Amino acid sequence: MSKLRLLLALDALLRENSVSRAAASVGLQPSAMSRLLSQLREEYDDPLFLRTGHGLRPTPLAETLRLRVRALAAETEALFERAGAAAAADPQEQSGWEGAGLIAAPPLSVRPSLMLDGEPTPQAFAAKLARIGDDAAPQRRLARSIATIGTGAGRSRPLSEAEAEDALTIILAGEADPVQIGALMVALQYRGATAVEIAGFVKAIRRHVGAVAGSGAADLDWPCYLSPKLKTAPWFLHSARLVASAGYRVMLHGHYGQDGTERGKLEIAAARSGIAICASLEEADSALTGTGIAYLPLPALSPQVYRLLGLYGLMEMRIPLGAAVHLINPLGARTSLLGVANSAARTLSRDIALLLGLKDLTILGNTRDHAEFTPYRQTPVYRLIGGEPADLVVPALPTPPAEARTGLSTREYWEAVWTGAARDERAETTIVTTTAAALLSLGNTSDFETACETARALWTGRSRQMA
Repeated sequence: MSKLRLLLALDALLRENSVSRAAASVGLQPSAMSRLLSQLREEYDDPLFLRTGHGLRPTPLAETLRLRVRALAAETEALFERAGAAAAADPQEQSGWEGAGLIAAPPLSVRPSLMLDGEPTPQAFAAKLARIGDDAAPQRRLARSIATIGTGAGRSRPLSEAEAEDALTIILAGEADPVQIGALMVALQYRGATAVEIAGFVKAIRRHVGAVAGSGAADLDWPCYLSPKLKTAPWFLHSARLVASAGYRVMLHGHYGQDGTERGKLEIAAARSGIAICASLEEADSALTGTGIAYLPLPALSPQVYRLLGLYGLMEMRIPLGAAVHLINPLGARTSLLGVANSAARTLSRDIALLLGLKDLTILGNTRDHAEFTPYRQTPVYRLIGGEPADLVVPALPTPPAEARTGLSTREYWEAVWTGAARDERAETTIVTTTAAALLSLGNTSDFETACETARALWTGRSRQMA
């Protein structure tokens, strides 16, 4: 009986995404619902819900339980509805006067308190969406997805992985109405996309670009989707060169925002570093075979995804697609190195990776959109090793004095640090620690200090030529 009560509480939490609203829906105090949630977490050995700015977000495990728990709750409600039905009359106790009246009174006229005039019940709404089959026209299927997530508490639910994949496939194929694209992305961003939904998006992008899962063409996938507001030099590209010089194949992909005057920043930096700039996955594969490092700009990988991310300028808000591009891993590298600053997003990224079958992953927890170490701030490092979480915290180093300003441009100074024409302890330590994080992700060593020693040796022994 106690476990049935827990499952009914879980159903309420999945419907409402809020402890207080879930408690109100089943007639409990919020404190009682909180205790039930604690018991559920112990039973499943899983947090089940993560707190976000938009309420509770179910974990992947909770999402897999949603439909089964809802079915159980619905059946429980139905059983209690029938409990008050009159029992059939015993034939031995009939008097002979039984029979239907000549005039039947209509039922008492009422309007359910949960409904507004003309509003369909949640059951009727779900049935309407179910009538839009998987063979319906693309815009109808996309409308079904929008209605599934955007119709409010009690009627909406997150998309399944297959539904999310289908929705983005329609958009990437150019078959969606522009209003639908905005509606889907804003609804997901406002509510907070689940790991299951973003995993579906990643699968749609992979299929769209022809990604080769598990091909082994690359050892390390290094996404670098920089904000145009970032004005620092791309020191991480020097780190990527060091990793490639150690014999690993490094696949870089990304872009430098949609606006601003430095859109070609990564392309210029890659070209100056001798990193091949590729126009296709085939070119990237060939470059990895030849030089061990390649950069594939997003406009070449997928113009459609590039333009979708450009919707930021129309909305002044990020969309869930931004989280998906970091996990494309287009050439099936065995591990990835990400930069994710938000604590909830770090957990989300790791959950997505597990859903996608990625067993090894490293997330630097104090940079956003690209992996570059910040050695003078404490850095949480979130990892997957063989599919199991393994985290560590790297303490901050003492901050050295700032270097005197030079007459060089930012790009010239960035090059001068590599060639040795300029000495900058801050920049060199950033490069070395970022290289160490990449070596750690590749399994070169299990200890960060040892990885730093290897990275320092790579830096000292580097070829100091720029392209």
